[in-house]
Amino acid sequence: MTDPLVRVLPMLEVRWGRVARAVSLGTLTLVCAIGLAAAAAWLVARASQMPPVLVLSLAAVGVRAFGTGRAFFRYLERLASHDVALRGMAALRANLYDRLARGGADVVALHRGDLLARVGGDVDDVGDVVVRALIPGAVAVVAGTGAMVLVGAFLPAAGAVLLACLLLTGVLAPWLASRASRSVELRGAAARGDVAARTLDLLENGQQLRVAGALDQRRAALREAETRLAATTDDGARVAGTSAAIEAGAQTLAVLGCLLVGVPAALAGDLAATELAVVVLTPLAVFEVTSALPAAAVQLRRSRAAARRLLELLPSDLDVEEPAERHEDGRSNGAADGTGNGASTLLELSDVDAAWPGGDVVVRGADLVLRPGSVAALVGPSGVGKSTLMLTAAGMLGPAAGRVTGRGLFVAEDGHVFGTTVLENLRVARADLTADEARAVLDAVGLTGWLTALPDDLDTPLGTGGTTVSGGERRRLLVARALLARHRVLLVDEPAEHLDAATADALVETLASLARSTGRAVVVASHRLSPLAVADEVLLLGHDSGVGAAARVVARGTHDELLRDVPGYRWAAAQEAAPPGGSGSLQVDPRVPTRGLPDVGAAPRP
Repeated sequence: MTDPLVRVLPMLEVRWGRVARAVSLGTLTLVCAIGLAAAAAWLVARASQMPPVLVLSLAAVGVRAFGTGRAFFRYLERLASHDVALRGMAALRANLYDRLARGGADVVALHRGDLLARVGGDVDDVGDVVVRALIPGAVAVVAGTGAMVLVGAFLPAAGAVLLACLLLTGVLAPWLASRASRSVELRGAAARGDVAARTLDLLENGQQLRVAGALDQRRAALREAETRLAATTDDGARVAGTSAAIEAGAQTLAVLGCLLVGVPAALAGDLAATELAVVVLTPLAVFEVTSALPAAAVQLRRSRAAARRLLELLPSDLDVEEPAERHEDGRSNGAADGTGNGASTLLELSDVDAAWPGGDVVVRGADLVLRPGSVAALVGPSGVGKSTLMLTAAGMLGPAAGRVTGRGLFVAEDGHVFGTTVLENLRVARADLTADEARAVLDAVGLTGWLTALPDDLDTPLGTGGTTVSGGERRRLLVARALLARHRVLLVDEPAEHLDAATADALVETLASLARSTGRAVVVASHRLSPLAVADEVLLLGHDSGVGAAARVVARGTHDELLRDVPGYRWAAAQEAAPPGGSGSLQVDPRVPTRGLPDVGAAPRP
């Protein structure tokens, strides 16, 4: 698989001539630092011999020149490197927005805070790869080679010692830092997105949460997310401390090594006393060359993770694949029977364990195969892990174990609604959408009456974050936008949320009809059971290994098969249908000791 950073790097539109200028200025900065140390060492050693003052004048001028030049070239290098980085970030944002506008539909699946984190912090992290990773690495190679040649010119053995110590701190320390930061960066990216999402939720919905009595709970969740972010920062500090210790140790070894090989050479007359001072003291400045490399390795890891998150916003070849060929009866080739060329698998989960980064496994051993025209459903009580499994299937979370082949578009309950018109909100999924097509898709999800009541029809602006629409209207608008996307697989989380029973059931039936008529595949995660008769397969998630254990698929089959064979499923369906006490969701019998479902293998007690 192509490195995600390599795939994103062209979007920075880096001008390598500017990079070369920054590398040259950075090299001159370190040359001045090394020259300053060497000239100062020679000057002090020679002055101790009390020669005529004129003998020292050239070295004294050199010390002043190198000292001034170091600061001067450092200033110019910072200007040049930051010019490269800022231009790259601006170009990346412009290219990212352009790609999204021309068909990148994954944005419809993201929480607002996560979306802002990606187009904000993640873009910055990718842009920093040039100024904080590539340029320091190139400067270290050029300046380090020059320093080794300088010391080796006085004493080849000392040059060899310096080379060994430079490799120790220039290769080993960055490798250890990169390896140690791998999990830190993954957890840090997830934690930053979580903090941003929860902060925006509190800022925008604070009054509603206070009325609902949920404000303290959301504050506690934000504090927990901030604690996780602080923990990853502390872990990163430990990595930096380890790298600094390696650098200090290598620098000490270089000085001692040069001293050990230099003293015998000086006693043998092969090295002058002033030259010995240069050989021994120059390494103190040379290690400025490699001091930035551990941080550069960590930045490279951080930028790669950020690039991967940005690529998740953009369409892939799989996402825009043409629909399967249709039969006259509307059935896609090989939809469920596995026959014909159209039987290609769109999404497959093989023994997948789903978990959040750094957390415990939530769902264990899940298997699912989706072909063109497939409709599947995930059901289970709240908190059982339906959304986590869906995010894993969408590629937004990596599997803790097992294999995910293919990728789907995850349609979250609280996906972002932009502060623009109804039509432009739909065009996020497809830029060439016409007004008639927009009305058709809104009609399909039951929003015709809502659209008719709007003052400016499709040109009516919606509040930022969807604050001017109800929960049910927002839910159907997000589903409508997903229907317009070019993805072959739609993963819809809780389509029945905030909707009355009849509207929710009709929405699920619309999704199933779409899958079978266009050769797509649809997975819905739902509490409601009544509309799941349209699904080819229903996966029932539950716990059977005690409280706190990972959930698993405890039963699977068609809706009718589960009604017939699984008493807990049959009981939940009866509760849903019972007027007026039907809860409209899969839940547990409060009189039955439960492990997530009401005695999956036996009928609830009376």
